[in-house]
Amino acid sequence: MLFGFFHRSHRQANGAHKASPGAFRFQLALGGMLCCIAICLVASRLASSMDPELGCSDKSLKKSSWKTTMLLAYQSLGVVYGDLSISPLYVYKSTFADDITHSETNEEIFGVLSFVFWTLTLVPLLKYVFIVVRAHDNGQGGTFALYSLICRNVNVSLLPNKQTSDEQVSTYKCESHHAHGYNWRIKIWIEKHKNLHIVLLIVALLGTCMVIGDGVLTPALSVFSAVSGLGLSLSKTQHEYAVVPITCFLIVCLFALQHYGTHRVGFLFAPIIVTWLLCISTLGIYNIIKWNPLIYQKLSPSYMFKFLKKTRKGGWMSLGGILLCMTGSEAMFADLGHFSFRAIQIAFTSCVYPALVLAYMGQAAYLSKHHSMNNNYQIGFYVYVPESVRWPVFVIAILASVVGSQAIISGTFSIISQSQSLGCFPRVKVVHTSNRIHGQIYIPEVNWVLMILCVVAAIGFRDTKHLGNASGLAVITVMLVTTCLTSLVMILCWHTSLVFSLAFFLIFGSIEALYFSSSLMKFLDGAWLPILLAFFLMVVMFVWHHFTIKKYEFDLQNKLSIDWLLALRDSLGISRVPGVGLVYTNIVIGVPANFSHFVTNLPAFHQILVFVCVKYVPVPFVPPSERYLVGRVGPREFRSYRCIVRYGYRDIHQDVNSFESELIVSLANFIRSEASLPGNLSDEANCGFTIIGSSPCKWAIEENSADASTMVKFEDERNSNDTNLRSKAKKVRFLLPENEGAKDGIVSNELQELLLARESGIASIMGHSHIQAKAGSSFIKKTTIILYNFLRQNCRGPNVALRLPPESLLEVGMVYLL
Repeated sequence: MLFGFFHRSHRQANGAHKASPGAFRFQLALGGMLCCIAICLVASRLASSMDPELGCSDKSLKKSSWKTTMLLAYQSLGVVYGDLSISPLYVYKSTFADDITHSETNEEIFGVLSFVFWTLTLVPLLKYVFIVVRAHDNGQGGTFALYSLICRNVNVSLLPNKQTSDEQVSTYKCESHHAHGYNWRIKIWIEKHKNLHIVLLIVALLGTCMVIGDGVLTPALSVFSAVSGLGLSLSKTQHEYAVVPITCFLIVCLFALQHYGTHRVGFLFAPIIVTWLLCISTLGIYNIIKWNPLIYQKLSPSYMFKFLKKTRKGGWMSLGGILLCMTGSEAMFADLGHFSFRAIQIAFTSCVYPALVLAYMGQAAYLSKHHSMNNNYQIGFYVYVPESVRWPVFVIAILASVVGSQAIISGTFSIISQSQSLGCFPRVKVVHTSNRIHGQIYIPEVNWVLMILCVVAAIGFRDTKHLGNASGLAVITVMLVTTCLTSLVMILCWHTSLVFSLAFFLIFGSIEALYFSSSLMKFLDGAWLPILLAFFLMVVMFVWHHFTIKKYEFDLQNKLSIDWLLALRDSLGISRVPGVGLVYTNIVIGVPANFSHFVTNLPAFHQILVFVCVKYVPVPFVPPSERYLVGRVGPREFRSYRCIVRYGYRDIHQDVNSFESELIVSLANFIRSEASLPGNLSDEANCGFTIIGSSPCKWAIEENSADASTMVKFEDERNSNDTNLRSKAKKVRFLLPENEGAKDGIVSNELQELLLARESGIASIMGHSHIQAKAGSSFIKKTTIILYNFLRQNCRGPNVALRLPPESLLEVGMVYLL
């Protein structure tokens, strides 16, 4: 029936077009927009039952029935597959840009079709859908998920503050290694060579930089390709003056709406992509039946060899355009945390893959019967769209390109946030746009930089050829990084056969290396842009990470002993003032140097002293019940503690009121649970800490003692009319034990002092660092230090990242000589 409609409408369109072309096209565009809006509203209504904003947790969704899995598969179409679904807009046009021509023999178009089909089958379908998505890190995917898996199973992490207790986190899953076999030998070999640790970090950073570069290029390419459909209705001069301004306007609008969050418009994403997939698959079937019903025979791999045999170097160069059919495949893995891998598999195999294959076959079928090359738009997407439906398809294409761009922009925000958590990116403001859906974030500084670069790329290149070359290199580089890291995960984490791991690396690595070599040859035709962006980002990220490690090593070398702190009790002129003093530091043992500078210049410190270390563990999430490690610094009467706060690379920082309240509660729980522990295992001299949470347990070197009950009541006084989490007031109340003995009396007094100190106020003490080069340092070292100081001064400080209130912050100047 659909094909009959296309055939009848095509015939009617010819007569109507002769009578009143402008009015008829306007009616078609209006009708197409109304149909699209109607479909979106109906589909969004059906999808409302699965909206995570209604309170369903990700974990419960993943473990629910097949019905929920199907709903998740439907929702993933809008979030995951937007970029991949719009690739038919520009693949053929980029492939036939310069290197090859469309001849009467059709060997070129059939060869390109065969390449596209087998590339889609081998890389997105076989590699990502059935293999790579299983290499998840507690349900999280992406470059950092693979890197964290490797770091947990092999001692290659360069993150500071590593502790044995971090391995006790429930999400810290680590496969056991047998002391024999090639897996064990490879693990030991990698751990022995420090240079390999740096190489692994550089590889992970390279993949991250290329993802960010793709966030610049994909919106420009997709929107420009969708808007270029105007070229069939405008002259060449009008096209040049219309397409670029419209593209820039849509790009600015897209980035200007980011601060609202994807959850506010996300209910439209899946219906738009479903409508687009139905559109391109129907168009594909229509053109196959009308122009070349035997086009399926051209999927044979033999046509690839015929194509390369005839075109030779030009055919190899054109592979840089063919690889764009894989654009967006990495999103299947990167966005795994929002969906189950089963839902992603169902969505791709049942909807996305068939629709893309039909679309490419339909375009090839049309082009096999049309060989006119009078203008540049003859090898494009819109040329095979019947004129009667061209304007509605144009509207749907623009909407789909916006959705596809949104997916990569959100992914860029996410990966930058993860890089920042692992100390590999300068601190930027991260805004969580949804209170219920985890992972939906907005980074203002990054958003506007991406917008400017995207507009500059669209204005500078002005065509899909150069934009496609640039985007293709970024895409294939990320895929190569994923292949390398997944191969290591297979060997070191899954303990798979060496033959299977090497086969995976050689098969997919050789395919991607072929495309990568073709993309590199387009260096002067646009591929230089992602290389330039990646080089700049790599320098920034590596310099920031390097000096973050160096600052930690400097603090560790210049820390003071506990005896120095205890000697302050007997020092003349040192007084204790009411309140709680939180001394923020990066070290987990000893007394930080910034506290000694503070006491030297201001000979007083608070009645309750807490050394706070906020650290990141190479896991995506740390359960709240295992977040705080609390220990005592010195004897009980000194009222000095150490609290280590652990976060995963995808965890959300609490607002300051919540953080301070939970910290006080953790101290109170520790004081109470310590009374039930034998001896004094919680003293820092014994290297012991207590894990405080809903089920506090004791950890000390190699033993775990019995759990202790929580004796603190934590109440939230919330204003039901206030939706801003940061404005919710917190109150802590303690259930003080009855005086049944001397020990309980001591605990009661300590809890009472903690409560009184909390009511007196909390002050945060933090070092304000400045790095200087030692005398005789090299020019490169001095330059990198200048770059680091510039980044530190112009990015957000650690107090902003930790959301510390300025009115209670005390900063101590620290000079690092490196």
